[in-house]
Amino acid sequence: MAKVTIIMGSKSDLDSLKGAFDTLKQFDVSFTARILSAHRTPDEAADVAKNAEKNGTSVFICAAGMAAHLAGVIAAHTICPVIGIPMASAPFNGLDSLLAMVQMPPGIPVATVTAGSAGGKNAALLAVEMLAMNDKALAARLLEFRKAQAAKVLADDAALQAQLA
Repeated sequence: MAKVTIIMGSKSDLDSLKGAFDTLKQFDVSFTARILSAHRTPDEAADVAKNAEKNGTSVFICAAGMAAHLAGVIAAHTICPVIGIPMASAPFNGLDSLLAMVQMPPGIPVATVTAGSAGGKNAALLAVEMLAMNDKALAARLLEFRKAQAAKVLADDAALQAQLA
């Protein structure tokens, strides 16, 4: 059963979500991915959200551009956490998507991460953090990941200091 369900509003969002797929695989977190639209397939999107528990979903990641209502529609139909990724699109280059996600009405929250491909990785890491609250092995893998990130930055700093000396 999938613990994370990733929904993108259109196929054009797929490349931006590869970081999410790779990150979830890195942490051995099961996931499923769908292409569903808040406006063009509203019944199907709502059905996925309403059946989250039955389908084993614990967290949703939703990527959408333009009006970006996908994350809000999913959040309206489930009590699972929903993480939104604003996608850049013309003519506002993602600002419209960002504003649609962060301006959710009181009572239906959507967590929102960085726009675009960096958002895919960050959304996956936020989902991992949420799941790690009830999974000690996953929490340990997340701590090791954080330590490795810190070690890389410190190694880069040491190399810079040696270069400047």
